[in-house]
Amino acid sequence: MADRKHGVPAPATDSTVVAEDWDSRDLSGENHVRVLFTDIDMTEAHGVGAVFTECTFRGARFNASTHTDGAFLNCTFVRCRFFDATFTGCKFVGSMFDNCSYDLMKVSGGDWSFTGLPGADLRRASFTDVRMREADFTGARCAGGTLRKVDLSGAWTQKADFTGCDLRGSEISSIDPHSVELKNAVIDPYQAVVVATSLGLDVRSE
Repeated sequence: MADRKHGVPAPATDSTVVAEDWDSRDLSGENHVRVLFTDIDMTEAHGVGAVFTECTFRGARFNASTHTDGAFLNCTFVRCRFFDATFTGCKFVGSMFDNCSYDLMKVSGGDWSFTGLPGADLRRASFTDVRMREADFTGARCAGGTLRKVDLSGAWTQKADFTGCDLRGSEISSIDPHSVELKNAVIDPYQAVVVATSLGLDVRSE
């Protein structure tokens, strides 16, 4: 399993749910604390305000599910699938992802600060208007992906690949151009100044 930042261990769980079929389940208002979900099928599950706190998901399928104003706080996701999943205004603060797939996953709004996404393949994922302060993108593959208007303040981005990634409107001052791949990344004029300054250039208007 990928390590959390600073070696912090994953929270312990107190109960287990195995191989349950939650296909198309309405999760609205549900509250789960320190539960281990193994091989659970949440395909096309949906809901508003569901809260999962310090839970672990192993082999869970979130395919085509939709979550609004929900929370997955300090959770752990191992070998989970998020194909075409949509998260709107959700909180994933402190959560850790390991060996998951994110094809066509769409995240709009919400707080994903302190999340761990080391080595994640986010090439076909989209993040918009998301707070991701101090998130771990070490070695993440974001080539061709979308990270628009994302707050990446203090994010760990060493060896991340942002080739062709749409970064417009995002806070990228913590990204070291020497330690990441930025070829053909899409940025706005303000960000161009930030990158130039990071490279030690003297930017002047005249």
